[in-house]
Amino acid sequence: MNTRALRLAGVLIKMPTLSRPARLLACCLVTWAFVLLSGCHTPAPQPPLTRFKFSEPHMGTLYDITLYAPEAAAANAAAEAAFRRIAELDRMMTDYNTNSELMRLTLHAVGESIPVSPDLFTIFAESERVSRQTAGAFDITVGPFVQAWRTSRKTGKLPSPAKLAELRQAVGHDKLRLDPRARTVTLLAPHMRLDLGGIAKGYAADQALAVIRRAGFRSALVAASGDLAIGDAPPGMAGWKIGIAALEGLPNTPPRTILLHNAGVSTSGDTEQNVEINGVRYSHIVDPITGLGLTNRIQVTIIGPNATITDGLDTPLDIMGAERALALVDARPELAALIVTKDDSGTHTFPSRQFRRRFPGN
Repeated sequence: MNTRALRLAGVLIKMPTLSRPARLLACCLVTWAFVLLSGCHTPAPQPPLTRFKFSEPHMGTLYDITLYAPEAAAANAAAEAAFRRIAELDRMMTDYNTNSELMRLTLHAVGESIPVSPDLFTIFAESERVSRQTAGAFDITVGPFVQAWRTSRKTGKLPSPAKLAELRQAVGHDKLRLDPRARTVTLLAPHMRLDLGGIAKGYAADQALAVIRRAGFRSALVAASGDLAIGDAPPGMAGWKIGIAALEGLPNTPPRTILLHNAGVSTSGDTEQNVEINGVRYSHIVDPITGLGLTNRIQVTIIGPNATITDGLDTPLDIMGAERALALVDARPELAALIVTKDDSGTHTFPSRQFRRRFPGN
């Protein structure tokens, strides 16, 4: 009997010579048979996911990693790799260690173009972008003011106007020149000191989350004090439950709770760190314009695509004040913010447009 060969899904099937309509019908029947057979395959059941939590101190705070994994060994390995990445960035970006890559920059002559690592250039570029968006309320060249304010908080004495004027000569994001093509940084004034404390924690949290994702675990959260990098929602849930503490509330009783996934969230304010000098209450947050700590009571919680963005924005939004901060956030639909202020007339809450839409009732 004459036959024709039909190859389907990698299998060679011999068919008798038939008329064209019969051949078409036979092909359909064979195809349906393969579909039915393939549909009979039952995928192997996925192992249940267990919640694991890990903590390590880095960057002057405690980093907490929470992830869902099928077994402990893989979870431990992912967390250890994430902490190594955070430690690497800490060594690179700290201003407490004179041997860090960040601090070694200040040893070079004014006007000298210095090649830097990809991580450091990335965070410099993001910092410059935020500086422009916030009209200088965010400024990584604020280091000289920060050092002076640390001394003031310890001694209870404000820096003199003459001292502030001297330090101001080394402060200003326009004094830092970046060359993306050569990946170099140039300091344009003497005695500059760079401070990445307003953005490095969020960047490190994002990088740690990326390490965990590459290990195959999508449901994870990395928290660095007030900066959170959030992955996929926990199994069977709509998102991670995130509490927003009150300006004057107890730390463990947040009055507002929101659900988030695949996002960054940061909170900044003077709830925990402040000092009183000459009868005036000052925040630990230093205004790059005045060189002093803020005196207005304000707390900003901002939600965005990742923790690098939110960490870079929360502190300058404090400095800008509620009205200007809301204008900036409302102009960017990927952002949402809740701003709380306090003055002699009481406590005032200012949700952004996207916050009201995404979290009604909060």
